[in-house]
Amino acid sequence: MQVQFWLTLLLFALILLALGWPLSAWLLRVASHDFGRSSRFVRAVERPLWRLAGIDPQRGQRWPRYTLALLAFNTLGVAAVYLLQRIQAGLPLNPAAFSAVEQGSAFNTAVSFVTNTNWQGYSGEQTMAHLTQMLALTVQNFLSAATGLAVAFALTRGLGRRGQDTPAASEEAGTIGNFWVDVVRITLWVLIPICVVYATVLVAQGSIQNLKGFTEVTTLDATAYDAPKLDSAGQPVLDSQGKPVTEHLTTHTQQIPGGPVASQEAIKNLGTNGGGFFNANSAHPFENPTALTNFIQMLSILLLPTAIVLAFGRMVGDARQGWTILAAMAVVMIAFMSAAFYAESTTNPRLTAASVAADAGNFEGKETRFGVVASTMFAAITTGTSCGAVNSMHDSFMPLGGAVPLTLILLGEVIFGGVGTGLYTMLVYVLTAVFIAGLMIGRTPEYLGKRIESYDMKMVSIAILLTPIVVLSGAALSLALEAGRAAISNPGPHGLSQILYAWGSSTNNNGSAFAGVNVNTRFYNLGLAVAMWLGRFGTIVPVMALAGNMALKKRSEAVAGKMPTHGPLFVALLIGTIFLVGALTYVPALALGPAAEHLQLFSGVSK
Repeated sequence: MQVQFWLTLLLFALILLALGWPLSAWLLRVASHDFGRSSRFVRAVERPLWRLAGIDPQRGQRWPRYTLALLAFNTLGVAAVYLLQRIQAGLPLNPAAFSAVEQGSAFNTAVSFVTNTNWQGYSGEQTMAHLTQMLALTVQNFLSAATGLAVAFALTRGLGRRGQDTPAASEEAGTIGNFWVDVVRITLWVLIPICVVYATVLVAQGSIQNLKGFTEVTTLDATAYDAPKLDSAGQPVLDSQGKPVTEHLTTHTQQIPGGPVASQEAIKNLGTNGGGFFNANSAHPFENPTALTNFIQMLSILLLPTAIVLAFGRMVGDARQGWTILAAMAVVMIAFMSAAFYAESTTNPRLTAASVAADAGNFEGKETRFGVVASTMFAAITTGTSCGAVNSMHDSFMPLGGAVPLTLILLGEVIFGGVGTGLYTMLVYVLTAVFIAGLMIGRTPEYLGKRIESYDMKMVSIAILLTPIVVLSGAALSLALEAGRAAISNPGPHGLSQILYAWGSSTNNNGSAFAGVNVNTRFYNLGLAVAMWLGRFGTIVPVMALAGNMALKKRSEAVAGKMPTHGPLFVALLIGTIFLVGALTYVPALALGPAAEHLQLFSGVSK
């Protein structure tokens, strides 16, 4: 199994880089508005859209206007998704005749999909009409991913701009792009084309794509037939003549749900959204039918986060910067992935005591189609990014195995991270690393030729500290109030992990669940919605302020004596900063949760 894991990982990395490098070149064109030979076609398609919306694609925006447009756009998105859920009973494409979604759940879901969290406190196939799935949820899957990528473009432009070299009277001075243009072009020329091909592949592999409701089918092993009647001891019942008595078994039927699954599945993974059409998410055979689709889904989750990091290096004129950030992400991801695999390759000691082989592995909560290797890789990938799709139940992982996705989430999802969010959050850590190094060696901290000053570090501090404050405050509130404790299914260390995972997943916009917690209550619907909004836009606003300030600064040329921000030494410094600043905050909680549960399990203590 170890050989299988490392061979799969090697193949995965090679294919990811082979796809990510050319895509990064296309992202550069989209961000710089230079479509090369395709420019005439692009202008022809976009021209009527700009006229209809009243947008001048040549006019840039400074960070306050860019941010205001972003916030207004996403606030309207929350209202639209909420309204569609509340009136779905009277809308078409509702073959199962679902009623309106309850107010608290509708509000939580609206915030969830707009913030790219896709936290689900409901069962998709039992709650959402097809029109709601398509017009509300799938549309936001595209737009929330486009929003994250737009912020990454804006920050990259701010870092790459010459700033004061641009004449102050120019309209372009201090601008970081145009939000409306960025969102339209990202959606139109990046997300939609890839998803069309992706969804077609999923359908070819067995994912469904239709507008049917529930179809009643007869199960293969339950057709009607006459069978011998058995007594309580399992022996045939005989009549007065000694002949076996037969009974007529009734036919069993099953309700099979239908719907436009493949189209939502494609952007669910590519946009690192994660919200499943079905409650079982990517463990459901209609969403993820084969080992090949499982491999493709893992690739698609990491594709854009990888490509945008490489595009960053191209955009700032130094490809080494992108490769350095990517190397730091890859080192941490491989380490956590290996830890999850090792933990899940170990058999539960209580099963070993019952004569189960010690090297059998932990198969509880895993699809036999995927096994331990594909399940642990998927778990690390989906939580290192802000995707949250799952093909196994993290709640059923071994304690240290479950600690891997939990820790990856709590790090702030910078280990590749979401579409755009991974890059701009990682750049916040890059600036922190540069600042710390500058203090250590007694030099003015600079990144890409721009000085890191007091205002910049204030914005960086807000972006880093906001999420742990929300996560730990929310978890403490859940444990202090009866409304929070009542949702816990497993008291003790595992229950603490469940609560910490719920707040961490929501605040860091991941959306996956540790399961075992009933979050579809008024307390959690409202509390987690607030956490999702703060985790998304409470981070974006200081990042945008940082982008605007950087855009005004003069970019000096590299000279001898300045600390290089590329190479193995800076990779090590960046990784150390991530764990020093991002992970140490949660060490006490992790010690009382997964670590304590591991010690209890292997010491034989029940609870």
